[in-house]
Amino acid sequence: MSVPVEFENLRVVLVSSRNPLNIGAAARAMSNFGVLRLRVVNPFDAAFREARSAVGAAAVLADAEEYSSVADAVADCKLVVGTTAVGVRDLNHPVKRLETAARVIRKQLGSGNVAILFGSEKFGLSNKDFSHCHWLTRIPTREDHRSMNLGQAVAICMYELTRDATAAGDAEKEELAVSSEIDRFTDSLLAALKTSGYVNPAASTDEKVRRLVRRLRMPARDVQVWLGVLRQIMWKMRSGK
Repeated sequence: MSVPVEFENLRVVLVSSRNPLNIGAAARAMSNFGVLRLRVVNPFDAAFREARSAVGAAAVLADAEEYSSVADAVADCKLVVGTTAVGVRDLNHPVKRLETAARVIRKQLGSGNVAILFGSEKFGLSNKDFSHCHWLTRIPTREDHRSMNLGQAVAICMYELTRDATAAGDAEKEELAVSSEIDRFTDSLLAALKTSGYVNPAASTDEKVRRLVRRLRMPARDVQVWLGVLRQIMWKMRSGK
């Protein structure tokens, strides 16, 4: 199987994984399909790099990058996609079926890094994790049995992404802001909103604003302009002029 060069931009991010064998199985699935960039956020077991389930994928585990937060793990990514089984959760993001999501992801890979987030085996991704995502995707499983083993879920997603990579089409021409730039803008916006009294300093409000900003799909060239606008607004409010 020939793996397109743009798949070098794909990042698989495992958040709070509880079982090192599942991390190893995910690494093996990634290696099967030529996706080699693994990132882990707060893994439950620090010895995951020795997982025996990573047959043929020792290099993927050895090179895996560890992070203490989702924000840091996706800071250089222009598109962040969360995975979910949906279930009874009240989601505030658009949810795309995997086959649709794969087409969008393949298209975006040509113009920058893309992260796909997988949550812990027991709880999945939290609402706080989701606040760093632009949108979500789900594997169309049977309604009465939605959840999947972590390694299997990664394998299915990797297969769907690579099975028709040549059909992705041209990448978006406008360069989008990476996650760290979006976070800088969001933090400045939240500071302005709180200073103005528009919002209360609550975690749920922060998450709502972060989701709203992600949906804007902000071009990189616009971030600095908006940061300058917000700095001027903050200066005016604080000086009282």
